[in-house]
Amino acid sequence: MSRKVYVVGVGMTKFEKPGSRAWDYPDMAKEAGTKALDDAGIPYSEIEQAVVGYVYGDSTSGQRAVYQLGLTGIPVYNVNNNCSTGSTALFMGKQLVEGGLADCVLALGFEKMEKGSLGAKFMDRINPMDRHVNAMVQLRGFESSPVAPQIFGNAGREHMERYGSTPLHFAKIGYKNHRHSVNNPYSQFQEEYSLEQILAAPMVHDPLTKLQCCPTSDGSAAAVLASEAFVKKHNLQDKAIEILGQAMVTDTKDTFDSKSSIKLIGSDMTHLAANRVYEQTGLGPEDVDVIELHDCFSANELITYEALGLCPEGKAHTLVDDGAVTYGGRWVVNPSGGLISKGHPLGATGLAQCSELTWQLRGQAEKRQVEGAKIALQHNIGLGGAVVVTMYRRGFA
Repeated sequence: MSRKVYVVGVGMTKFEKPGSRAWDYPDMAKEAGTKALDDAGIPYSEIEQAVVGYVYGDSTSGQRAVYQLGLTGIPVYNVNNNCSTGSTALFMGKQLVEGGLADCVLALGFEKMEKGSLGAKFMDRINPMDRHVNAMVQLRGFESSPVAPQIFGNAGREHMERYGSTPLHFAKIGYKNHRHSVNNPYSQFQEEYSLEQILAAPMVHDPLTKLQCCPTSDGSAAAVLASEAFVKKHNLQDKAIEILGQAMVTDTKDTFDSKSSIKLIGSDMTHLAANRVYEQTGLGPEDVDVIELHDCFSANELITYEALGLCPEGKAHTLVDDGAVTYGGRWVVNPSGGLISKGHPLGATGLAQCSELTWQLRGQAEKRQVEGAKIALQHNIGLGGAVVVTMYRRGFA
């Protein structure tokens, strides 16, 4: 039988504009990892295995990163799953504890990025996104904007055409997340913008303006995962957050066969992963209080509302109009500011989401605290592709 798994320590760096700080990925990892260990109140010698995620880096960068914390000879696994890398490390760490292979595991993610839009690094081999890009071109053609905003912006266009959402709905999501980030000291941007400023920002790929697109970032985040026996042995019950359910899904045939820009960005993956988590836990979106989801672009946040089951298909923009996804509404989505404002160092993002939700469920989120939060949901997507959905519960049970 599988064992219960708890998050007992989290930590992260402030997310920074690439090149704005004189540090490298080992420095980032040391800061985030040390914070997570200190939060758990345990030394690095208690860590039995480590799963380390990053997208841009040489082989065994994971070892170089955790060697900053100690040289104890433990297994270190290097993970790269595009933008869902951090939550993939979390997923693997949970499996190690759940399966009885370890009692205490460190999941750590980091990224040292370049300024500007993402681009291919290896030009002498097939790009792993070639099927997605070719499908996008067949559906919508190719424009001069970077590929990522094109593929997500085209999904937004399809939603407008099919269901009647408007550019204003996407702008409202950008407005919400920038407003939330004002209270997050870890956020790359902590400035509130008016809705008019969001709409008037430079157009990246219609309907997405610059203030609805996540920036590239430097940063790191980490989580310490432990078994029930470890929690009891070390008296960590007061800080333990249970991972109630978790699922990872990769692309299915429908991603490409459906001829849909919405499905091309992973809505089916998200729907399938979320449903598996709901089946595992016996809970549904109606039981959730706070959500961190992958808003790399505002269009993806809106589409993800439907994929997670927060509303019926085609009704996501009504949640925006009704104020259902912010403080005072049915859910608070991206209280951290999300990727749009907090930043998106690819390997760290999923573990930063985990950190935020852990603080929320402990009641430690300060000015951005969601009152009475008991159940949290996390969604992290990487095109190419993989989606990880995770549900957490407050308290040790």
